[in-house]
Amino acid sequence: MGEFELIRQYFMPLARLHGSPSVIVGPGDDCAIQRIPAGFDLVFSIDTLVEGVHFPFHYRPDYLGWRALAAAASDLAAMGADPACFTLALTLPEANESWLRDFSAGLGKAAESFGLVLAGGDTTRGPLALSLQVHGLVPHGEAIRRSGAIPGDLIVVSGTLGDAGAALDYLDVQSASADEAFVLSRYHYPRPKLTLGAALRNIATAAIDVSDGLLADLGHILEASSVGASVERTRVPVSAALTRLKGRKARDYALNSGDDYELCATISEAKWAEATVSLKQQLTVIGVVEPARGLRLDGAAVVLNSEVSESEMSGSNAGGFDHFRRKS
Repeated sequence: MGEFELIRQYFMPLARLHGSPSVIVGPGDDCAIQRIPAGFDLVFSIDTLVEGVHFPFHYRPDYLGWRALAAAASDLAAMGADPACFTLALTLPEANESWLRDFSAGLGKAAESFGLVLAGGDTTRGPLALSLQVHGLVPHGEAIRRSGAIPGDLIVVSGTLGDAGAALDYLDVQSASADEAFVLSRYHYPRPKLTLGAALRNIATAAIDVSDGLLADLGHILEASSVGASVERTRVPVSAALTRLKGRKARDYALNSGDDYELCATISEAKWAEATVSLKQQLTVIGVVEPARGLRLDGAAVVLNSEVSESEMSGSNAGGFDHFRRKS
């Protein structure tokens, strides 16, 4: 199968899943054209995933299609943006039709679920890797950035944390228990919090998606905002399944492991008091922003960007994920 037949058969249908009013020229021309409505800002982000680094070798292609777009779309959620379209650059070792069928099916289900339309892309031959760029729209001046946290703000997170990180321990399990199946589903089918992100516009002072680990990602907010914070370990939400699987170590996973694609945000006490019951039900208060720089967990200083390995995960080290961290 040639490149253009590959695109026509497996990816052109993703451009027609549902129209995006802002995409006026999609795949098939030299460039896509996106119209930005009056009163809106364009936000865009790109993620690259490499086999053996971001996903296991021989990972199921339908899982990969979903996860890849979910990871990229989660950045839109963190900015409070409404999804519009995406582009895909796909590097393949060979044009395997079975693999392409399953990958495009997973990608298409994610695109439909998240409200994204394929606007263009490219394919080439090489080791398996893909880059997705997502575009979103946000009312002018309402994008939520990392740099707006203010001392006194409450720190909140959505959902439960640590499930996807724990799932790595069970990827090769043949007959998963109910709890193992739950955490595996959180890894294979993450759901970016797009509706919640949009609801946090004009409420949150800062936000980030939890992709590299809660403590590490919260550290990015603190650095960008030139503030510090205190977090209470027991307030960090964990699922019942994770607690049963990992016991006392459940919150170590919640604090340090990545791939959850939940949101961490800061909100003033006044805005929190005014927030709807529905919004509060989706968020858990885990700490407070403070003027003194640094991150403290139960009063103890957290070492941010430390060179810790996964086997050294603890509540006092926030290694997160860093592609260029030197191995000790």
